[in-house]
Amino acid sequence: MNGSSMQRPQRLSPSSLAWALAAAGVLALGAWLLPAGPSRAAGEPAPAQGAQPRPALAVNTVRPERAPMALQLPANGNVAAWQEASIGAESNGLRLAEVRVNVGDVVRAGQVLAVFATETVQADVAQARASLMEAQSSAAEAAANDERARTLQATGALSAQQIQQYATAGQTAQARVEAAQAVLRVQQLRLAHTRVLAPDDGVISARSATVGAVVGAGTELFRMVRKGRLEWRAEVTSSDLPRIRAGAKARVTAASGVQVEGKVRMVAPTVDPQTRNALVYVDLPAHADIRAGMFARGDFLLGERSTLTVPQSALVVRDGFSNVFEVAEGSRVVMRRVQAGQRVGDRVEVLSGLDANATVVARGGAFLNDGDLVRVEADAPSKPAPAQKKPAQAATK
Repeated sequence: MNGSSMQRPQRLSPSSLAWALAAAGVLALGAWLLPAGPSRAAGEPAPAQGAQPRPALAVNTVRPERAPMALQLPANGNVAAWQEASIGAESNGLRLAEVRVNVGDVVRAGQVLAVFATETVQADVAQARASLMEAQSSAAEAAANDERARTLQATGALSAQQIQQYATAGQTAQARVEAAQAVLRVQQLRLAHTRVLAPDDGVISARSATVGAVVGAGTELFRMVRKGRLEWRAEVTSSDLPRIRAGAKARVTAASGVQVEGKVRMVAPTVDPQTRNALVYVDLPAHADIRAGMFARGDFLLGERSTLTVPQSALVVRDGFSNVFEVAEGSRVVMRRVQAGQRVGDRVEVLSGLDANATVVARGGAFLNDGDLVRVEADAPSKPAPAQKKPAQAATK
């Protein structure tokens, strides 16, 4: 063959081959990085240009409801005794012989709580009684001498000075009798004080009495909660103080979770200048799980008001603010910032930021953003309550 009739294929130079391989690699990398289009089933037509976007979420909606809600004022405070009685020794230097009560015992007025040894006091009473008898005898003799001197006054056998001396001696003897009587009463009172009595009905809250101890007068032996009554001393700011009146009810929750309902007895007449808080005294009913010294929180019940509420599930907290998603025209949601109030059960009070005729997303708002398109689904019909089965009729014979 002639070389002129057929052309040989041209060979690439090494530099051209390198450029070709680099271009092929770039094309492969771009194809790998580009996102793949939506997969379609075989025979499915491609979406038409300008089709509506798919909804972000299927939601249920609800309208705000007006419902009566209790007006409550929260507060914190301590549980304390309504009044405490300090029961101490009234005799000095006596030995405590018997202690009959302990902490937690319920006592009645006049009940014997402790007894001191009486031997020394009984001896003092006997001595005082003997001194009184001696003074009475001396007074009787002095009175007889005074009477005889008065009968001799007319005869002149005794001078006026002597008669006066007999009269003075009679009066002095009578004064000694009265003094001896007073000493006897003191010793008898000491004997009575050897029995420590409860001054009122109540519960023993503290005991320092020890059998065998010799205590001085005024030493505290017991401390008692009078009538067993406890009260909640709640701290309320001065701005909220005018809202509370004597007789208002309060729901108090103890540290153990027990709830009791109390009644406001008194509002303190002064405000602490340091904290600007005042104490409100709430009488509490007797309960085994509520004791003096406990911390408790509670709410003052100040009445009811009609307010706008939404389900708690409709509330979405973002950036520290409460929001709800309102379904606007075109099934798009608009995030509304609202001011939430009290929570009662599964309802939340809405103070501002939401119209009463708005339609809000009932739940799932945490997955939505402002402007998202949603599909509103109808609420599932509530299932009727199961009918009660009728009792089987007795078989007829």
